Amino acid sequence: MNCPEAIDLMGDAIDACLPSTFQASFDDHMAECSSCRTYLEHLRLTRQALQSLPRGTETSSHRKELIQKFSEEFDPTRDDKGHATERSS
Repeated sequence: MNCPEAIDLMGDAIDACLPSTFQASFDDHMAECSSCRTYLEHLRLTRQALQSLPRGTETSSHRKELIQKFSEEFDPTRDDKGHATERSS
């Protein structure tokens, strides 16, 4: 197993639902690769920190504004200045 493959499986490993077909090679890679061990630990800490945050029921007051900006920025029918572009057939 290489690093990108291990990184793809880290979420499942943290959730203890890593398919058994990958467990041995994942464990071997973790034993050999200090970079992936560090990355996995940072991922665990990040998840723990996020899970400890209070869960609000209200929506952010900026939610609509953020969605609008996101839509504008990633709209394939607009150029980098927000102008409509012709779509090629």
